[in-house]
Amino acid sequence: MSEPNEQKIAAALGAILDPDSGRDIVAQGMVQGLAVKDGVVSFAIEVDPKRGAAMELVRQAAEQAVAALPGVRSARAVLTAHRSAPAQSAPPAQPQGAAPKGPPLPRGRAQAKLEVPGVRTIVAVASGKGGVGKSTVAINLALGLAARGLAVGVMDSDIYGPSIPRMVGIDRKPSSPDGKTIIPLENHGLKVMSMGFLVPEDTPMIWRGPMVVSAIEQMLRDVQWGELDVLVVDMPPGTGDAQLSLSQRVPLTGAVIISTPQDIALLDARKGLNMFRKVEVPVLGIVENMSYFLCPHCGERSEIFGHGGAREEAERLGVPFLGEIPLHIAIRTTSDSGNPITISAPDSPQAGAFHALAEKVWAAVEKELEQGEASMPRIVID
Repeated sequence: MSEPNEQKIAAALGAILDPDSGRDIVAQGMVQGLAVKDGVVSFAIEVDPKRGAAMELVRQAAEQAVAALPGVRSARAVLTAHRSAPAQSAPPAQPQGAAPKGPPLPRGRAQAKLEVPGVRTIVAVASGKGGVGKSTVAINLALGLAARGLAVGVMDSDIYGPSIPRMVGIDRKPSSPDGKTIIPLENHGLKVMSMGFLVPEDTPMIWRGPMVVSAIEQMLRDVQWGELDVLVVDMPPGTGDAQLSLSQRVPLTGAVIISTPQDIALLDARKGLNMFRKVEVPVLGIVENMSYFLCPHCGERSEIFGHGGAREEAERLGVPFLGEIPLHIAIRTTSDSGNPITISAPDSPQAGAFHALAEKVWAAVEKELEQGEASMPRIVID
């Protein structure tokens, strides 16, 4: 039996009505990012963020309508919010001839940070560009933290190119006890959530910026993370809207910047670091990934991409240098197989580099926590 085409899916969704307007969700342009692959249908329903809870029944009805079509193995729908700019009041009039005092104030109110109950600290692993091995470092860092006895979660916020599911060896869909919240999947002692669990691996996510941001917020807010010492967030590469919104909306304890030794990669890493500084997120340090190559046959060391650039950049920018991760075939093969080297070969020199990184990152996190407590006002009664 062949899978349904987009016209048949749209016809099924056309029977789902928006309770407020009485019109169907297709006619109102609420259905976005429709993708069909091997009988799996995924799409988003774009709603006003104020109506998110009320529209959950609409999401469920849409998912069920599509799932009932011949040839559909499963249907996966998510609610996403498109935030329109708030109405702005006119600025106060300046006296005639008076010059404005200082730079113009930013319009609108700053959004409050998302609450993530039970999660003690959140560490972002970021890069200014793709292709520097950020996700590989993120998952091995998380495993290194777990090896220290910490309760660790991993959130893959790279909506367009999620790679964490393959790296942790999970290929199933998470469950929901109530249709509203999601139970994260677990493997290797980590709690994990990724959009890659909800859509086929080779299905592109054709979503606009606000949809991506909303989906990421849902993964934070609506996932039952439980009690975690640290949640490692694998950030999308670059410094675009999704990265900026995450940095502003998520209560990040700090950020770890990943770079390779080349000048062009360091230039992009600098941009990422400056983004976190502008939104007042502490930068825990810089990691030089693919720092050098060790021949698996003769053990000879080759510095293919140069060496030491990240250390020099960290010193120049006044942030900690967290260490060097070698370019080694075992790191790649173990990650591709779903058994990262930190868990599959914990005593290897390559895993040792990640364990050392985890130790430095956690020390930096504890320092940030201590500084935060020290800055809180204290009431002393004589």
